[in-house]
Amino acid sequence: MQENILQMINQLSKEKGVHPSFIVNAIKEAIREAAKKYYKAKDIVSLDFDERTGEVIVLVKKKVVQKVSNPEKEISWEQARKLNPNVKIGNIIPVNASAEILGRISAQTAKQIIFQKVSEAEKLYIYNEFYPKIGTLVNGVVRRFDNDSVIIDLEKAEGILKRKERPANESYNRGDRVKAVIIDVLKNSKGPQVILSRSDNLFLKRLMELEIPEIADGTIEIKGIARLPGERAKVAVYSKHKDVDPVGSCIGVKGGRIGAILKELKGEKIDIVQWSPSLEEFVKNTLSPAKILSVRRLDEKEKKLEVVVPESQLSVAIGKKGQNVKLASKLLGWQLEIKTSEEKMKEMGEILSANNERGSDGKD
Repeated sequence: MQENILQMINQLSKEKGVHPSFIVNAIKEAIREAAKKYYKAKDIVSLDFDERTGEVIVLVKKKVVQKVSNPEKEISWEQARKLNPNVKIGNIIPVNASAEILGRISAQTAKQIIFQKVSEAEKLYIYNEFYPKIGTLVNGVVRRFDNDSVIIDLEKAEGILKRKERPANESYNRGDRVKAVIIDVLKNSKGPQVILSRSDNLFLKRLMELEIPEIADGTIEIKGIARLPGERAKVAVYSKHKDVDPVGSCIGVKGGRIGAILKELKGEKIDIVQWSPSLEEFVKNTLSPAKILSVRRLDEKEKKLEVVVPESQLSVAIGKKGQNVKLASKLLGWQLEIKTSEEKMKEMGEILSANNERGSDGKD
């Protein structure tokens, strides 16, 4: 049994990729469970495992008696004296009951219990390994597909990339290498579920931290991200140092830095815009390359802005399928009402005319 246990530890350690001490703790728990079938928890003094020899040592409380009538709770005075020459009848002493416990369970049963405990401990180990990594990038390999989810092999666990967490323009094949961000780790009866995303704003943020040193070291700060995953994104950046150009640093020489990110995003376009504490200035930067004539706050409570552009710039400001204005609104946190200068002049003319009419009515 001892030799078998040592072999099992080495085998499981290699198979699960965990330290032997992890398996030993599972074995201790398994033996403890077995011991509880024959002894009350309060009667189990200690449980130890010799990692060198594979010996299990379970000490239980037994009462010293002249004649044993209940072997599970009693030990003869004659046997007790071999453990402690000064023992007296009526004393409660710790006795090694390992042979009794292990003798009652077959090697196969012991193996089943140990495997069960190792499985439970492994689930907890994986959860504790990945839960602190929420928000970080991971690399994996596509192993299979489960309904609308892509299952990613992360070596120690499987990651789940659901349909809603991946851009519509992306497709995958078995064996593809995939980079994603961990957005959650859920406990499940089958084991922890590591939830991944490539469509979350955090994924783009982590990619930028990876490719742009000034963001990684805090010189440049990402103030906000708005995405239409797989299509287009806008990122507002700010430099804490006046001599560092935040937009230029993100783009890189000949677009080298942003190019690496675009490649990972598989065609999603990115607009890098300079953040400004001035809302009006920030609006102009965010709607770039459209030229903006004026920005006016319509409703502070509802967060609505009026943006006036030249007639020739209306389609540029709105963008293809309305993408530019949609992303700008997301990034700013304000609803944008875009008007041409002609529309604004007409509107002002109507207001002026109405005021004049009211003035004329007053004179009559």
